[in-house]
Amino acid sequence: MAGLEVAFACFRGGITTPQDAVVCLLHTELIRRGFRCVGGGEQPRGDDKPSELLPSDWSSSKEVYTLRYQGNGGTPVLLVKAVTDDTSPATLLFNLVSTSTQEVMDLTVNLVEHVDAEQLQVFDRVFRDEADLVRQVHARLLSFPGGAAEPRAAEERRSRREEEEVEEERRRRRREDRDPLRLPPRHPNMQPHWWVGGNDPMVPPFSVGGADLDPFGSHGGGGMILDPLRSGFPRSGFDPSSGIPGILPPGAVPPGARFDPFGPVGRPGPDPDHLPPPGYDDMFM
Repeated sequence: MAGLEVAFACFRGGITTPQDAVVCLLHTELIRRGFRCVGGGEQPRGDDKPSELLPSDWSSSKEVYTLRYQGNGGTPVLLVKAVTDDTSPATLLFNLVSTSTQEVMDLTVNLVEHVDAEQLQVFDRVFRDEADLVRQVHARLLSFPGGAAEPRAAEERRSRREEEEVEEERRRRRREDRDPLRLPPRHPNMQPHWWVGGNDPMVPPFSVGGADLDPFGSHGGGGMILDPLRSGFPRSGFDPSSGIPGILPPGAVPPGARFDPFGPVGRPGPDPDHLPPPGYDDMFM
């Protein structure tokens, strides 16, 4: 659990029994969820001050632990009481009371099962199953509604959701950048993701079918869309806005407008008798 090792190092001098270690773990989880410890005992005192540290006398009694916490904004106040039961197996009984809702949560921790009493000063070995103990704390003590832990958890969920949305947007953009059919390409000079090798995919014979992938000719090789006025071939000085005798009157095409010729301009049409079909003058045809 994040922060537990630091807390364990800070409070090591007060950790002399298995129940001390478990109380330290619960305190760390409450701090991580946004609570601050305001002191020991059941009643508020004049020197109460929210802190991430435990009171100096937090483990003076190995039989009963009483700590008070408050959430963001000063409310609600949580009263945590832990009582040691020395019967076999030794257990630690937790009661957590929210003063705002009067809701009571409880948890019983088997000390022998979760704490190695011979390794109390070695953080890596003191807890036998830290993950399971943290899970029980979440499920039995910190699941109450209306507490400061709820907004904290909601904020964490919202932050994770926003991070997931940002990452999904990045993945979507990467997919679009790699899509060879996307027009216009975001990176015209970037080779497609499916191209492996040192050859230029736009140079024959690798460019076969390239016009289908690049219809606008953004790579300079020409596309699949025919634009007679932008084909690159020499153009005559014909101005469609001046009209075409016998076809279009002057001004029919606005100056500068695109005009696709619908017939040979300035050239006579074909002779009707030019290249007649064989036998065209045969009366039996």
